[in-house]
Amino acid sequence: MGAKQRGVLTVAAIIALIVAIPFFYVKATYNRLVQLDEAVNAAWAQVENQLQRRYDLIPNYVEVVKGYAAHEKDVLIKVTEARAKVARASSIPDKIKANNELSSALSRLMVIVERYPELKANTNFIRLQDELAGTENRIAVERRRFNELVRLYNTEIRSFPTNLIAGFFGFHKKDFFKTPKEKQAVPKIKF
Repeated sequence: MGAKQRGVLTVAAIIALIVAIPFFYVKATYNRLVQLDEAVNAAWAQVENQLQRRYDLIPNYVEVVKGYAAHEKDVLIKVTEARAKVARASSIPDKIKANNELSSALSRLMVIVERYPELKANTNFIRLQDELAGTENRIAVERRRFNELVRLYNTEIRSFPTNLIAGFFGFHKKDFFKTPKEKQAVPKIKF
């Protein structure tokens, strides 16, 4: 092999490296973004599983409370309306908003429950309350996991030079599951 052929092969190898390195970087970055996106979607699915569990428990809970607190109709109606909004919500932001409203309505319902000692002694109510409390804890855990993955994903797509690749392939920032400030206050029930 002559010097000229070796020179051509060297130039070809250098060109191949110049093309291959960015290609493999883009490929690895894209695959990482896909993995993070799928992890966020899976975490949201877990949040939805727990929200659905709560959604399914609420009618039984409301019925037991209704038997003891018939004159507390407004709060019971608000819980039922909030539950209906959850059923109608389709996008993640809408589901988050609807579930925040439901959490607020359930908080008001719990204040009413405190006024009825005989209700708190009812075994069906105790079982349902324990189920609902366990579900609320699961929702908090899954929400925390979801928000952590959203944070990782958002950080990744905003970091340079990944942001260039993310923008090119259409990866967009995701919303956190936040409780609105007005929902963080302790509910006040007036009679």
